[in-house]
Amino acid sequence: MSTPTTTEQDNLQSRLPDPSQFFPEVATIAGAMAKATLNGAIPHTTINLVQLRAGQIVGSTYHTVRQTGLLRKAGETEERITAVASWQDAPYFTDAERVALELVEAVLTPNPFGERVPDELYAKAAAHYDDKALWTLTIAIGQICFFIPVALIAKPLPGKPLGKNYSR
Repeated sequence: MSTPTTTEQDNLQSRLPDPSQFFPEVATIAGAMAKATLNGAIPHTTINLVQLRAGQIVGSTYHTVRQTGLLRKAGETEERITAVASWQDAPYFTDAERVALELVEAVLTPNPFGERVPDELYAKAAAHYDDKALWTLTIAIGQICFFIPVALIAKPLPGKPLGKNYSR
């Protein structure tokens, strides 16, 4: 498989125009969610790792490119960024980050044998995070889940800054 050339990437088109022209209140919702997740209860890096994993799980190029860029901008190593896809056996993550990644996988992956988030997983998370941090992590997962349909249906342009990520 070949890598798209810059010209091919420049010709990418979103399927839909920017939703803010139809629903300006979405910016308020997005801003409130960002403010809630960036409250300092858990590291921003953990939020970005979790949201990168969510993008990988659902197959969203937009989210994987966006979260990878945010992690690079925050100074994360390429080893940590690329190892998110195989975090279970990668040596680059703290126990708290591992449980956060396990939690987002549990939320987004169907479990035909029981609860997606069983008591054992919750207990592991509660051992690393207090109530505010658990809510922050929960909201961070909800935040990315809010934008997953946008990315998969509207196909905003990966790698473009917010406000310039729609071509129509």
